[in-house]
Amino acid sequence: MKKILIISLALLLTGSTLWAQQKPDTVIVELGKSSRVIFTIKDRSDIRILRQYDYQALFTDILNRIDTTKIALPTQETDDKISLKPQEEVTWDDDDKYEWSGHWNKSQSRRVRHSFNLDLGMNNYLEEGKFPDETNELYTVRPWGSWYVGLNSVVHLPIKGKLFLEWGQGVSWYNFKFQSDQIVMSRDESGVIFTEDNRDVNYIKSKLTASYIGTSLIPILDFGGRGDKSRMWDSRGSRFRIGLGPYAGYRLGSHSKLVFNDGRRQKEKEFDNFFLNNFRYGMRLQVGVRNADFFFNYDLNELFSTTPPNNPKLNAFSFGIVF
Repeated sequence: MKKILIISLALLLTGSTLWAQQKPDTVIVELGKSSRVIFTIKDRSDIRILRQYDYQALFTDILNRIDTTKIALPTQETDDKISLKPQEEVTWDDDDKYEWSGHWNKSQSRRVRHSFNLDLGMNNYLEEGKFPDETNELYTVRPWGSWYVGLNSVVHLPIKGKLFLEWGQGVSWYNFKFQSDQIVMSRDESGVIFTEDNRDVNYIKSKLTASYIGTSLIPILDFGGRGDKSRMWDSRGSRFRIGLGPYAGYRLGSHSKLVFNDGRRQKEKEFDNFFLNNFRYGMRLQVGVRNADFFFNYDLNELFSTTPPNNPKLNAFSFGIVF
């Protein structure tokens, strides 16, 4: 029966012959021996929105509720049309929440959601609460060009009321672009070393890149009730949400890169750990308004290992937007 529902609805929304056989604003789909689905559309511009619904999930939920709830069904031929008006029967909105007046509860319809998110922003680090450029350190980075990128699979778990939990797993990259384009990284027993290359070439950029696999657990207070970011085309989504929680990651790899031009473009990469800590952990702040979400990550542990002791004591942070 579910397959029949999905196929019938697909035909309706693509302008099939069923549409042509009924009134311009009403379509009736006969199902089973005595069941039917009635679509009443007053504004044809809604069709574009209707195409975006997950009808498999919607009707699975509706049928499960009908099967487990005592609902007065029509018993006479004159009563066989059920008007799907929001105040009387089944309604749904772009949050995929359902109501059955007098029987269903919105809180019962909340379900686990899943999404793939892209974190895109900038990163930098602080040394004992100050930016390294205040003391003209060679490892000073450029804010513009030091990109942070994260790819995450996120599960949105409803807890209670407006409280949700976002459990994310993914990979992320720190890209620290140094202020000086001539910086070369190396290391010895005393620690990581930053020096300036003095060859007679045209230097283009120098940077340090580190990649991590990690997880996060962020409690979210969502005053719109969704528990996740609205779809990009949905301007009526959650109005405001905020969350703060921990994250942790394990370093997958790291390398330095020096790019210069000596008549032709050259790249020199050095794959090394440079005494970078294998683990990173910190706190993540998320703030969302309608379909825009922003993040701020702060590493509570230092970027470089504390042994050897000559390593710079840097705490990395990143901020940007979630797509």
